[in-house]
Amino acid sequence: MSTSSAISVEGVSKHFRLFHERNQSLKAMLMRGRRSSYEDFLALDAVDFEVPEGSTFGLIGENGSGKSTLLKCIAKILYPDTGTITTRGRMSALLELGAGFHPELSGRENVFLNGSILGMSKRELSRKFDDIVGFAGLERFIDTPVKNYSSGMYVRLGFSVAINVDPDILLVDEVLAVGDESFQRRCTEKFGELRAGGKTIVLVTHSATAVRNLCDWAVMLEHGKVMQVGPAGAVVDEYMGSVSGSPQDQSGEIRWGTGEACIEDLELLDTTGVATSRIRTGDSATFKLRYESPDPIDKPVFAFGIFSLEGIHLADPNMRDQHVVPERIHGTGTVTFAVDRLLLVPGSYILSASITDYGGGHHYDVRYGLVHFDVDVGEPRESVGFLSLPGRWHMDGAEQPPVGG
Repeated sequence: MSTSSAISVEGVSKHFRLFHERNQSLKAMLMRGRRSSYEDFLALDAVDFEVPEGSTFGLIGENGSGKSTLLKCIAKILYPDTGTITTRGRMSALLELGAGFHPELSGRENVFLNGSILGMSKRELSRKFDDIVGFAGLERFIDTPVKNYSSGMYVRLGFSVAINVDPDILLVDEVLAVGDESFQRRCTEKFGELRAGGKTIVLVTHSATAVRNLCDWAVMLEHGKVMQVGPAGAVVDEYMGSVSGSPQDQSGEIRWGTGEACIEDLELLDTTGVATSRIRTGDSATFKLRYESPDPIDKPVFAFGIFSLEGIHLADPNMRDQHVVPERIHGTGTVTFAVDRLLLVPGSYILSASITDYGGGHHYDVRYGLVHFDVDVGEPRESVGFLSLPGRWHMDGAEQPPVGG
């Protein structure tokens, strides 16, 4: 990681009391003749990690893993029982739905209230007011009391205020999942702007896809303990293996699903139809899987996925999007997907495959990391990024090189 850290978490532990029977008054305590019954709950257990300055950092884990508690400790809403948290720079946080809002006040009044809580002056808020409201898309409702807002409107306004604080560090909890698709897209674009501006973002989420696509680094928590910290793709791989009960095997594969249908084999075929682990930019290629379905399955969706070694999801061709879903499968069979020109730049990649139900929420079999392959220099020639873009260059007003030069 970077030698310069925006956030340092060292040996942080946090306990809570879980009450089973609590006395609500002195009279209740005297009549019961005993104190309230409770047990200590260790929410965070000696947590250690650093968030590099200018990075997007994910906190991932299942419910009860300690993610939100840790984020509140970083935001100084809660304080650890032991250990220290050091932050460098101006910090803004969006941790709970409607945090910092007064329900009886209008959206306009709450912008100034919430902004002042986050450290903005009235002059600064007045200057940025139109941008805040425009990003939230609430121009028509800004003078309506926020008690009449939907949960999505709450989130949009709260997030818009938080990012316009111009923070060095932005803390964001799961609340963004409430926003609609358009708002989430704007948030993703804003994250990109903040990252390009060297801001540090800490994101708490259950979404492995969000961590894989948005984050540079991540930490996985389980029952308050750090299970893994490192590059986001590697941490997501470990997380997906742990939640599926199928840990990563020696070949690097992670597999999960109900097993009602299984992917028995997966191959990358070259231009001649022969299985290969090496191909050139611009060559034709075919992805091929062999499946087995002991029982009939209606409308299964087959998909192939291409990932970078860092875990960035580059492509996901699937039958549902291309309207070629079979009515039923039963027994064994094969599925192929032919690509006229595989426009990946030279590098190493991962090919994965999955079988899900039509809605995509029920996974029969997912095999991630089953096939690794390399791409060599081909046409068009590009050296950075992931995808090659074929096109034509043209210039006016510049001296051209001599013929044959």
